[in-house]
Amino acid sequence: MKPNPPEWDRLVAAARRAPYDQDMSAPYGFAARVAALSQSADRPGLAFVFQRVSLRAMGLAAALAVAAVAINFTSVRHLFDNQAAAPTQTADDPTSELVDLASS
Repeated sequence: MKPNPPEWDRLVAAARRAPYDQDMSAPYGFAARVAALSQSADRPGLAFVFQRVSLRAMGLAAALAVAAVAINFTSVRHLFDNQAAAPTQTADDPTSELVDLASS
């Protein structure tokens, strides 16, 4: 750490010796103005509260959705792996039955 120059030490010593004669009290009427401002301040309406709550709920819902996908990722991946293979027609598929009936 650098030592302070002597000029700085003299300036600090002079500032310590100087009398402090300023009044530290609040100006006349200050308390009344503060009280009046606090009573007239606009309180947040119901729409503002709803916006804050809904944004938090949306963030929570997004976090839950990501967590659900992360937990079930293996089963979801198997669904897409099976779908990427050659499509097979099953007897339970009503769309393919309708197409077969219409084409025959």
